[in-house]
Amino acid sequence: MRKLGFDNEKYLTLQAKRILERVELFGGKLYLEFGGKLFDDFHAARVLPGFLPDSKMQMLLQLKEQAEIVIAINANHIELNKRRGDLGITYDQETMRLIDAFRGIGLYVGSVVLTQYAAQPSTDQFVRKLTELGIRVYKHYPIANYPSDVSLIVSEEGYGKNDYIETSRPVVVVTAPGPGSGKMATCLSQLFHEHKRGIRAGYAKYETFPVWNLPLKHPVNLAYEAATADLSDVNMIDPFHLEAYGQTTVNYNRDIEIFPVLEAMFKYIYGECPYKSPTDMGVNMAGYAIFDDAVCCEASRQEIIRRYYAAAVDVHKGLADPSELHKLEIIMNFLGLDSKMRPCVGAALQVATETGGPALAIELEDGTIVTGKTSKLLGASSAALLNALKKLGGIDQEIDLISPSVIAPIQHLKVEHLGSHNPRLHTDEVLIALSMCAVTNPTAEIAMEQLSKLQGCQIHSSVILSQVDENVFKKLGANVTSEPTYQTKKLYHRR
Repeated sequence: MRKLGFDNEKYLTLQAKRILERVELFGGKLYLEFGGKLFDDFHAARVLPGFLPDSKMQMLLQLKEQAEIVIAINANHIELNKRRGDLGITYDQETMRLIDAFRGIGLYVGSVVLTQYAAQPSTDQFVRKLTELGIRVYKHYPIANYPSDVSLIVSEEGYGKNDYIETSRPVVVVTAPGPGSGKMATCLSQLFHEHKRGIRAGYAKYETFPVWNLPLKHPVNLAYEAATADLSDVNMIDPFHLEAYGQTTVNYNRDIEIFPVLEAMFKYIYGECPYKSPTDMGVNMAGYAIFDDAVCCEASRQEIIRRYYAAAVDVHKGLADPSELHKLEIIMNFLGLDSKMRPCVGAALQVATETGGPALAIELEDGTIVTGKTSKLLGASSAALLNALKKLGGIDQEIDLISPSVIAPIQHLKVEHLGSHNPRLHTDEVLIALSMCAVTNPTAEIAMEQLSKLQGCQIHSSVILSQVDENVFKKLGANVTSEPTYQTKKLYHRR
């Protein structure tokens, strides 16, 4: 059984109390920036074992009647086709998914705001789509010398040019499909416009990472730096908090850089700022719910190794700048990490060396490792998946869960009718074939029942996985990495 290090129930209790205290502080209207992911916060669940991916959502449901959602998305991210790493979908698709998810549990989505808008073609297309679906859309524009030129930012030529987002509820939750979307800037822009309209409003931030009351170089906080390597985020000692209270706390560079703007904004509106530091404006209580620091440290180290592999693959594909990988190498070196500390890596590479072909290894929850190699019928991913299901179900490894007579027609369809050059079955095809066999084969049915046990398992491939195999493993809840090399030297890699 997986070791836990985080008390989720204690966290929810502490967090609810802290947020309600902040709402009361301002009394009228509160813009609450939700950092990280509201739904499916798998990063937090991985580095804080015991944290549930929907914890923030459970928190928000307690404010259901008082709150509305505003989703901020950076127009440049739409243009760059930026994707959510864990789900593999683009930020504009994630925005649509979030709207459906919020509405599905009864939360009110007020609008979407496009930040850094500069009439980007793909963004304009997205705006038309949202408008046709009846979703209100607002535009916020780039501001020169942001965030250093405070006098310009807090003026009619700065925030004043932005659209005013119409809201109707006392708590406005500003969230986003990913980091760097401009959530804080959206909140501050709204404070500026609310003041012009004679409405008293406040601001607070609910973000899990970095954990302000853990050390600067704690693995949990370094795992956050690894997760945001593409943004060049850096954890820092909060100098404002240190000066004001003589207490060392951790924040990150963007919040520290923007704090003078927030301070100037509050002084402009109220004559004084209620916060003396970026740490003050946060409401995060995650650090108080860690009960086994060693478990969280090890989980964070493993997360950093996974992030390193993901960046290496993206650089090889031309999807990431080498500087991102370099930053991860620095973090790895600082903590003394290498790939050998991820057990499934060595197992996959060993089988690849022995067979001379692609191989894949799966580390199950109890630490057992099963492998798969490439054959005429199955790819390495499919073979390893079936072997894992056999192991979990106590099925003899020599038993064929899917008869070759079932696989042959599928291969014929792929090659002769669908134009595929690869006759081997991918994981989605294997699962469909297995589900069909399960109707008449009790052993296959037992194997199918084991799929849920792959949640949280560790997987490594000796070559870059096809998109379909990677997506299947992620849907099963597995943590997947691969070596940054393709199976062949072809320039075009497809399914």
